[in-house]
Amino acid sequence: MGKLLSSFRATVILSLVLAGLMIFAFGQVAAGGFDGIFWQAVFRWVHVAAGILWIGLLYYFNFVQIRVMPSIPAELKPAVGKHIAPEALFWFRWSALVTVLAGLAVMFARGHAYAAEVLSFGMAGGLVEGDQGFMLMGMGVWLAIIMFLNVWGIIWPNQKRALGIVVVDDDKKARAARIAMLGSRTNLLLSFPMLTSMAMYQTLFG
Repeated sequence: MGKLLSSFRATVILSLVLAGLMIFAFGQVAAGGFDGIFWQAVFRWVHVAAGILWIGLLYYFNFVQIRVMPSIPAELKPAVGKHIAPEALFWFRWSALVTVLAGLAVMFARGHAYAAEVLSFGMAGGLVEGDQGFMLMGMGVWLAIIMFLNVWGIIWPNQKRALGIVVVDDDKKARAARIAMLGSRTNLLLSFPMLTSMAMYQTLFG
């Protein structure tokens, strides 16, 4: 067991296999079997799993790396910039993409009328009756989309310059580092309202 757990790849694969078996078991015992509701649940599982990785890394950057970097001795900073940060950013940006795509899949799996109400903050013309939470859920969805666009459109392009993946002069590198930091702080700012929308809506309205 120790040998298996010593391998990151083996541990993740085994965990996913066990999760897959549990998902299949849920399909076996669910009232509707492997119906549309089951696939909503699968998309939501992907959405939540990828979202934990995305927001977890966002919090790592802001609660740990950005705060601690100024106190790290200059001779040690290249190790963070050349090895840790690029790896973290790889998982950060791709988990953001998977999170948003899976979230949209959940939304559209509930019906195009439901998706229209959420995306329009409940102003799509009463396509779905009896749900007063569309405005608040819509806010969460659009905040997540803004955060995703921020990752790919601002944070990642500027991090490539700041980390030297794209070669620029020192002034442009410093400016890119600041823009990337402010982009990351913007996502930190938006993250708690976004998560509030998602969690409260699912609990109160389902």
